[in-house]
Order: sequence, then structure tokens, then C-alpha cells
Amino acid sequence: MLEIIFTLLMLVALQAVLGFDNLLYISLESKKAPEASQKGVRKKGILIAIVLRIVLLFVLVRIIGFFQEPFSWLTGEIENVVKFAFNGHSIIVLIGGAFIIYTAIKEIWHMIGKDDLAHDAEGGAKRSKSENAVITSIVIMNLVFSFDSILAAIGLTSEIENTTTAFIVMAIAIVASGLLMLLMADKISVFLAKNRMYEVLGLFILFIVGIMLVTEGGHLAHLKLFGNEIVPMSKTTFYFVIAILVVVDIVQGRYQKKLLRENNTSKK
Repeated sequence: MLEIIFTLLMLVALQAVLGFDNLLYISLESKKAPEASQKGVRKKGILIAIVLRIVLLFVLVRIIGFFQEPFSWLTGEIENVVKFAFNGHSIIVLIGGAFIIYTAIKEIWHMIGKDDLAHDAEGGAKRSKSENAVITSIVIMNLVFSFDSILAAIGLTSEIENTTTAFIVMAIAIVASGLLMLLMADKISVFLAKNRMYEVLGLFILFIVGIMLVTEGGHLAHLKLFGNEIVPMSKTTFYFVIAILVVVDIVQGRYQKKLLRENNTSKK
């Protein structure tokens, strides 16, 4: 019993740590919905994603081999150029990573584009998306982000002999982490709304998340380019880069305020 409780706590902690980038995406994506419905969009998206995560867990437990075994029709090599052996897991992670990179670049481009700045000043009509479109994006990306965490959860519960008990433990961890995400999503969104300068930081973090997923997908596909194997970005490296970005952003912000004060003082 103690082993099951300890495993459950480990799973909840794992889901919470791995859910940070997911929360950031949800907060940024929900801003595309009409302002009055943004909070509801976040809640609906996360609640639907929780249900689908449990369904995904059930599917993975039953057919995990399908996602891990390379597809013969997606295995090949061009000598000294490229070598690959794609499986279901690698394809999902690669597509998810590519989509996140595209989203981050598109949003950064919007931020620096003159036309978009004009639309933002008029109420942001150009950037608005329907509630269903935003919810769909949140649910899909939630599943992409949860894929690795569910596989990790399956690994952590492999020592529990009773399959039903292991499934229940994983399902409870998914629900608990989902409820925590539900609580934190609004707080992060409010913070970003009050501190819009951090949106750029958030988008660059999202860009790095996309790179991390693409490198992981390439590694899972045993991808080699010109004889060089694709090595996945480790979580340690990811969090170190995030910490550096945050520090640089804080220092730059304070330095800009100092320059403004000095400029105002010189004018007087």
C-alpha cells in the first residue's frame, strides 16, 4: 500500500513538472479567444484534455508496442545523407514540436509586425479565434505534451503487479495534475495580462519547447543526418536555458528602466 501511495505522489509531481510548458501554451493560446470567454475556454480545454488523457492512457497500456516499434514503411537510409526509423511515438512528438515552433514564430512575428500592432490598438479583431478553435488547439497540444508523461507513468508503475491498480493510480495522477493545471492556468494568464512584456519571454520559452520536442522526436526516430545522430535536449538543459532567459529578461528590464531614469534626469 505504501509503495502505491509513494508511486502516486511521484506521478503527480512528474505530471506537475512536465506540465509547465503545457500551461504556458494554454495561457498564450487562450488569449486568441474573445476576452469574455478566455477563462471558460481554458477550463473547457483542460477538462476535455483530462478525459482524453485517460483514454490515451488506456490505449497506450493496450497497444504500447505499436507506438514504440518502427514502421517498416518509414524505415530507410540514403547513404551518408540520412537514416531513419520512424515509429508512432516519434511522429506524434515531431509533429507537435514542429507545430509549437510554428506557433511561437508566428506569434513573435505578429508582435513585431506594424499591421498587427495597429489591429491590437483597435481591439485585436484580427488575432481573434473562435472558442471551439482555441479549445481544439489546447486539447490537441495537451495530448502531445502528455504523451511522454504518460509513457513515463507507465514505466513508474511497471512494478505494480496488478494491472488494474496500476491503471487507477495513473488515472488519479492525471486527474490530480489536470486539476492543478486548471488552478494555475488562470493565474499564469492573469500574470501575463498584467505584465505583457513577459509574453515575448513566454513565446521564446515555447520556441525552445518546440526544439526540445523536435530533437526528441528525431532521436526516437533514430534519425541521422550526414552521419550525425540527433541527440535529444535533456530536461536539465531545458530548465537551465529557461533560467538564463528569465535572468537576462529581468536584467534587461531593469537596465532599460535605469536608462530611462538617466535620460529623464538629463532632460531636466
